Amino acid sequence: MVAYVIFTREKTRNPAQLEVYKEKVPAAFAGHAVTFRARHCRFEVPEGPAAEDVLMLEFPSFEAAKEWYAGPAYQDASSHRFQGADYRCIIVEGLEQPA
Repeated sequence: MVAYVIFTREKTRNPAQLEVYKEKVPAAFAGHAVTFRARHCRFEVPEGPAAEDVLMLEFPSFEAAKEWYAGPAYQDASSHRFQGADYRCIIVEGLEQPA
């Protein structure tokens, strides 16, 4: 079953650190089956805290999503994301599709 990693950026604190993250993060996708489902596109927050940006990635399984997130390449890149902004990250399993 597919899984999604959803990021919401809630508040930018250090744009320079986000630039370092943006430079490093592409290498973290190497060797991972990932599809971008939403990236820096139009969105609206009708409920809950405001967000500055949204990103949604699709992985072939929940385990694959967790493996990517916990991997050394992404953890290295994300250290700059943590310094650059306040984010929320959610890993969610998708619904099983009928055959």
